[in-house]
Amino acid sequence: MKSRFITFEGIDGAGKSSQIAAAVALIQARGITVLQTREPGGTPLGEKLRELLLHEPMHLETEALLMFAARKEHLAARIEPALAAGQWVVSDRFTDATYAYQVGGRGLDATRFAQLEAWVHPHLQPDLTLIFDLDPKEAARRLSGTGQAPDRFEREKADFFERVRAAYLARAAADPTRVRVVDASQTPDAIRQQVEALILEACF
Repeated sequence: MKSRFITFEGIDGAGKSSQIAAAVALIQARGITVLQTREPGGTPLGEKLRELLLHEPMHLETEALLMFAARKEHLAARIEPALAAGQWVVSDRFTDATYAYQVGGRGLDATRFAQLEAWVHPHLQPDLTLIFDLDPKEAARRLSGTGQAPDRFEREKADFFERVRAAYLARAAADPTRVRVVDASQTPDAIRQQVEALILEACF
């Protein structure tokens, strides 16, 4: 079976990360080798850049450049070799997150974003992107119950996450074949069933 590249997206607190393991298990149960990874990160260099991005204040364009630098390393070192070897790749975030957070949330010029996207991965897009959509107020409530110290993105105000959410939904509307929206207000089991159905429909 042809290799597939699946990405999970959504605002912080939407619950996407907790659904990734179930999705990977679904694919592996069909005898397919899966690389599970994340962004920013996924490589030793990428994880170092992740720490900077999540905790160090920086200029918006520096932030965007570092996101794409980590992504280029991730693609070259892990994603593209895995796909070339016939494996499937499941990533917690990819370029749609940069569009949502840096363009939508922070106001990065969309032309700059498009130039970086075309430079870093001109011929590669995920086969399926699942956006976990949730009201930012509910997402914030969920995050507050984790007991973990928030990073600098999670500390942003509610209007920031409203813009991020809107950008995600705009991205989905622009590419409805690739990008599917998951109602993240449902129970975890109902979300899992929806995710599994979308993966089976789009990738098998």
